[in-house]
Amino acid sequence: MKSELSHINLSYQTSSQKEYTIPLSYQLFGKDLFSAPVILVNHALTGNSNVAGEDGWWKQLIGENQVIDTNAYTVLCFNIPGNGYDGYSVEGYEDFTPADIAKIFLQGLDFLRINHLYAIIGGSLGGGIGWEMLVLKPKLTDIFIPIACDYRTHDWLHAQCLVQKFLLNQDDQPLQKARIHAMLCYRTPESLNNRFRNRYNHEKQRLESEDWLLYHGNALNERFSLRSYKLMNHLLMNINADEAGLGQIRAQIHFIAVDTDLFFPASEIRLCFEKLRDQNQEVCYHEIQSVHGHDAFLMEYQQLQTIIKNILER
Repeated sequence: MKSELSHINLSYQTSSQKEYTIPLSYQLFGKDLFSAPVILVNHALTGNSNVAGEDGWWKQLIGENQVIDTNAYTVLCFNIPGNGYDGYSVEGYEDFTPADIAKIFLQGLDFLRINHLYAIIGGSLGGGIGWEMLVLKPKLTDIFIPIACDYRTHDWLHAQCLVQKFLLNQDDQPLQKARIHAMLCYRTPESLNNRFRNRYNHEKQRLESEDWLLYHGNALNERFSLRSYKLMNHLLMNINADEAGLGQIRAQIHFIAVDTDLFFPASEIRLCFEKLRDQNQEVCYHEIQSVHGHDAFLMEYQQLQTIIKNILER
């Protein structure tokens, strides 16, 4: 199974008319290109191209004999340019929108001479980029599986990203504070209350829930540069695929929502599903039941495995 990081050097002009030379990085897993159907996985905000293998962030789903079986498929994942995983960062992060990232990914596919995909699977921000890609190229894939995401950023999510932006632009521990705020949006009150039950860590002189949040804040600080995290938050804040173009998409679309998601509420995702269904598009709606909120797509693997297995085996 291949997993090394590869690069494609692209020249790209953003929608804001800025010129960039971008070393688009990617990883391939499973079968050699053009020997099997290709599944493109678009990573989420804190994810990266390393989706499978020992350190893969989605290894519960992608790998040999997993639901997305690398014995049967070629799995491709691009890094969002500037996410920092490959050492590249973007100076003017507000020059980029999710539509720009979609165009860059499409250029990457062209470079690799991949004209058609079997499936695009994207979680959260990655799913939003998938919507943007398919509005630009409606016949790109047979199957589209957007997970815990929508074709646009709605007001509530935009507001949370705005708070993140404020935190990231202040001087005192910007990444840590932004991550702590984000974790409270990724989860639900029930998820935190059930897990910690007001337990107090006497050694550290604080609640275990506080200790958990501080841990995640510090962990993000070690993983992301401030510039990279600002970019990713900016992208999440600005998903805006052309609604008029959704009806042109020629893929089977399998919506997967989380019933307690605060970021991309299931009610909003279901509205999109119903709209496309009423336009006679081939769409299905699936819902993960969980107390964990948005992060359920990274936690409720048994439910996710069952849903995706049934989709890919049709």
